[in-house]
Amino acid sequence: MMKGCLQFLIEPAKKLKIRLKESRKRVKQDKKEPLVESQLFIMELGRELNRICQRSSILSHIWTGEDIWPAGVCRDFIVDWAAILEKRVQHKIMPSEYQYERREKRDWKGHLLCMLESEGEYDMGPYKRVILDWTREIKSRAQPAVWPGEPVLMMLDDLEFQWKRGSLPNLLPAVELVMLAVLNADSPVKEDVTKQWLVKKQRSQKIDAVRYIPHGVWNWICEASEDITLDSESANPNLLISSDEKRMRCGLERRSVPPCQGRFDGWWCAVGKEAYASGRHYWEVEVGERDWRLGVAKASAVRQGFRSLNTDTGYFTIRLERGTDLKALTVPATLLPQYLMLRKVGVYLDYEMGQLSFYDVEKRSHLYTYNENFTEELYPLFGTVEVVKDLAIRPAGVRQPCLCPGPCLWT
Repeated sequence: MMKGCLQFLIEPAKKLKIRLKESRKRVKQDKKEPLVESQLFIMELGRELNRICQRSSILSHIWTGEDIWPAGVCRDFIVDWAAILEKRVQHKIMPSEYQYERREKRDWKGHLLCMLESEGEYDMGPYKRVILDWTREIKSRAQPAVWPGEPVLMMLDDLEFQWKRGSLPNLLPAVELVMLAVLNADSPVKEDVTKQWLVKKQRSQKIDAVRYIPHGVWNWICEASEDITLDSESANPNLLISSDEKRMRCGLERRSVPPCQGRFDGWWCAVGKEAYASGRHYWEVEVGERDWRLGVAKASAVRQGFRSLNTDTGYFTIRLERGTDLKALTVPATLLPQYLMLRKVGVYLDYEMGQLSFYDVEKRSHLYTYNENFTEELYPLFGTVEVVKDLAIRPAGVRQPCLCPGPCLWT
């Protein structure tokens, strides 16, 4: 009897809860701003790529509206990929029913007003058509479906997992990976798409290019780990070098040292013993909280005095100043995101690709990349003015724990 009475009360309460939940959902949906053309285009592109590339169900989050990118991100993506496709496959694309408009002289004041009124959507048509023609050409083939390969599929699973956890703001990296896989399947020279993805990202976006580096790509970077030791003969006399030549900090008194042409006598820096003129090399450094610098120095770079250690003088570095100002020492200096609290920094040199990249090891995210044409030997560079905390080079075999919440899902 009592159970029946309670059931009589519970059921209406459940229904009321469901109705309230649905009502909140409708209100939330009503508050959403209408999507602009570029956002709708990305949603449709996700659907088309899902049809072209096998086992790319991750893209369903895009064309169902679960993952909606900011309009500016959509426009940048469309322009960047239109340029890539025009360069690589334009000669294979079927003639479009749309023809490119001939650019005529315009009233630029009126043109700017049109762009502002349309929130930047004005004149995106030619870029969208390049991408649409590319997808149309692939779908017209006898066997349009593309098999991306197991490494790409594992990477897509990894990206989806991190997106659901909130570690990725959107699934843009997944779309880029799928597009690269489709391009690679159509290329006579096959490449490792996952590595190609990282190089492309770091070349097109020097700052904060990848918020999360997938497990397989991170393992590939770490395979290039080097066991670096400090060259005590290059160290500034104010620096104290540990007996194993792996740690250094600033001393309270200047040491008496023999004169050496390769010694820093101004800035509190030292270089590694071995220089690199080819190949891939990676090392990790535990840094302080106030002031440090990391990177590489050209063999010909001057080490004496207090001249700026930037790209003009043969140094490719990032530096933390006063505990808050993180910057890449380009000319002029490039400010990096200030919200970062770095404790372990990874430095990755790919000599042949001309890339020197820096990573937040604990978050496994990209900080900055120098894209250069290296022509001479490069020495790992280390600098600090901290007197309490050592700047320490981590052993090559030591790895940061996986970011998976439990046992690693990708091993």
